[in-house]
Amino acid sequence: MLCQNCGKNEATTHIKQIVHGDTAEQHLCADCARHLGYQDMFSGFGLSLSDMFGGFFGDALKTKNLAAAAPRCEKCGCSFEDIVREGRVGCADCYRRFYEKLQPSLQRIHGKVAHNGKTSRVAVKAEPSREEKIAMHKQRLQEAIAAENFELAAQLRDEIRAMEGEAS
Repeated sequence: MLCQNCGKNEATTHIKQIVHGDTAEQHLCADCARHLGYQDMFSGFGLSLSDMFGGFFGDALKTKNLAAAAPRCEKCGCSFEDIVREGRVGCADCYRRFYEKLQPSLQRIHGKVAHNGKTSRVAVKAEPSREEKIAMHKQRLQEAIAAENFELAAQLRDEIRAMEGEAS
């Protein structure tokens, strides 16, 4: 997505503002974000992202013997200490590699460990049960007989018998 301000560079910063219930979103490149004053959202607080998120992982780091060689993620080479120091996970494999160490912190941050994702606003209809399929076929069979479509009726009759035979 291109920057909504200059229209030239790739947007790397997403700004979402909610004022009196009205939501406004902007996608900006790094230069436009810096020019508009969005370069460092946490600079006025006297702490960095690693200071802020590092506190969530601090307990696990204290219990670790730092003299031993730190295990690293096979994909990105990140250690758990790197995650604590940087305040961010190196890659998706880091979650698997350091799951037991990350789990208590993720629980504290999010309130749960399992990710459920967003649900669709459109209800997803479940697959009908065998009984429901049989009932639908019987309804279609009656409609086919009423319309004198005997070929379809015979086909539906055979399908119903096959489904009822599976139930036995």
